[in-house]
Amino acid sequence: MVAAAALTLSACGGSGGDSGKDDAPKAKGPDLKGQTVSVAAVWSGPEKDAFRKVLDAFEEATGAKVTLVPAQDPIIGFLESKVAGGGQPDVAMLPQVGAIEQAVANGWAKPLGKDAQAALKENYSEGWADLGSVDDTPYGVYFKAANKSLVWYNTSVFENAGVEEPKTWDDFLKAAQTVFDSGVTPVSVAGADGWTLTDWFENVYLSQAGPEKYDQLAEHEIKWTDPSVKEALETLAGLFGNKDYLAGGQSGALQTEFPASVTQTFTGGDQPKAGMVFEGDFVSINIGQTDAEIGTDAKVFPFPAVGENSPAVVGGDAAVALKDSKGAQALLTFLAGPESAEIWAKEGGFISPNKAVDTAAYPNDVQRDIAEALIAAGDDIRFDMSDQAPQAFGGTPGKGEWKALQDFLKDPEDVAGTQKALERAAAAAYKE
Repeated sequence: MVAAAALTLSACGGSGGDSGKDDAPKAKGPDLKGQTVSVAAVWSGPEKDAFRKVLDAFEEATGAKVTLVPAQDPIIGFLESKVAGGGQPDVAMLPQVGAIEQAVANGWAKPLGKDAQAALKENYSEGWADLGSVDDTPYGVYFKAANKSLVWYNTSVFENAGVEEPKTWDDFLKAAQTVFDSGVTPVSVAGADGWTLTDWFENVYLSQAGPEKYDQLAEHEIKWTDPSVKEALETLAGLFGNKDYLAGGQSGALQTEFPASVTQTFTGGDQPKAGMVFEGDFVSINIGQTDAEIGTDAKVFPFPAVGENSPAVVGGDAAVALKDSKGAQALLTFLAGPESAEIWAKEGGFISPNKAVDTAAYPNDVQRDIAEALIAAGDDIRFDMSDQAPQAFGGTPGKGEWKALQDFLKDPEDVAGTQKALERAAAAAYKE
């Protein structure tokens, strides 16, 4: 994968993010004084705060007032109740390709206007533009991307154990054993959040089965009972099945939410609850809630290669208009420009697929390297598989793939049962 090849992360320290701009980027927009634009998003905590700064800049540029509407997962279900009551927001930030398709199929989504289309064409690769389109009609602007093929580690733990960054899955498991022998539990897994488990599976599967099989499984052209799925689950069971490798064991992992999975890896000095945590570039915003400094206390390496190549799985959040209003289209145009992305980039925990973004806006060399690798990859990436699926299968807490993989984490020996559960849920969701 090109992205994996480009992602040679030195993870060296130093902010390196001073672009010479002391103030937030200024962008001009249409005069929207007196208008209110509502935006629904599932972001909370630091992500919500960072997005609010982006919306503040839009307010300054246009004179509009923007209301940020907190949404719940699954966002399609949340929006359904809003639309039914005639109170849908002007714009929704949709975190799945499948959610965009459902919004279009339900007749909620409005196509991008000419200004937003022009900004999209100028600033995005064709691959990202296609991801926001349905039947060749552009609906979504991918504002926030995620490189989901990263493992972050506590440098003190690695140094004390004498461990180097592993490049293959076998080396990763050997490193985990060495870290355990040094007195620290190797891996923090956020099993309480099913989406993190789908990311674990997808990285193993893409590297092991290859991109062609990955695309087929994403479209449900092959079943989840396929031998390639069995092989990937058995590989993953080599980690999940060893309670010594997981912070809190399997039961503890199932009670650990994503933010805690990160913070417990980077608190406690050289004796944290875990030495490593897997997830995307957005982990950095949670590290920022600890005393650890990215580049010195916290470093990162590409997800280890299970097969021939390391995987390159990405995700993203797209802005989609649910009302055909001047304010909605103006916001989509603003989000498709580089200035809006640079505002959040300065805050950390953010990667933009917008190729016009000044990478000097990123707060450190680690995030800058990740962002540049994503842009360099162009179309040679694979979008998060669960985000391509119908939300009933790939994006609903307590159901579908999330639930099946949580059950697998609880009992990693039941590979066959997990495959059957996944296929039952997928068959029903894709039929709908």
